[in-house]
Amino acid sequence: MRNRMYLEIASMSENESFARVAVGAFISQLDPTMDELMEVKTVVSEAVTNSIIHGYNEEPNHTIEISCHLYDRKFDLTITDHGMGIEDIEIAREPMYTSKPELERSGMGFTIIENFMDSIEIESSIGKGTTIHMTKILSPKKTKVVHE
Repeated sequence: MRNRMYLEIASMSENESFARVAVGAFISQLDPTMDELMEVKTVVSEAVTNSIIHGYNEEPNHTIEISCHLYDRKFDLTITDHGMGIEDIEIAREPMYTSKPELERSGMGFTIIENFMDSIEIESSIGKGTTIHMTKILSPKKTKVVHE
């Protein structure tokens, strides 16, 4: 199966849960396990929240772009903002690192994303924004056993 979805949301914290549900509904057509669905929804939450807080400093008049592609059991997810960008991607990927310690953030966003997805690629330019490309290979579909 090949299918795709594109979603553009305002950079408002209220839209994080909408993005999470929308992507979850889209990937559901592949019948993922509950764990896989939870992991994808968590990744969407982390990436969108990073864009809102770090990319746009919680300014609501910007956009976050979310695109999804399904190929058989492979799920590609890309989340893009056109915000501040990340100064040092390697430092930002370190567990417990946060550029906003005053907000008491955990600094685990990228660590969570890396643990839940099979691959992650981050592109960022100062003043131009950040794009996170992620892929998850879903487990093989289970066949239902019918008892007579």
